[in-house]
Amino acid sequence: MTLQTIQQMSRSEKLHAMELLWESLSREEDKLESPAWHADALRETQQRYAAGQEQPVDWATAKKELRERFK
Repeated sequence: MTLQTIQQMSRSEKLHAMELLWESLSREEDKLESPAWHADALRETQQRYAAGQEQPVDWATAKKELRERFK
């Protein structure tokens, strides 16, 4: 598959391809390693939460905020 092929796909085709890729990758979870920066980011978030500087939000709210931020 090439970038040109992907660019010619419809949005729904691209999303479907992403879902299939993610499903395939998630079946090999034991082979996937998180990059080192993931642990750093989680540690920083935990520290902000413990200090009262970070508050959890539900997934629906988080998606809405992200969509608005990246419009």
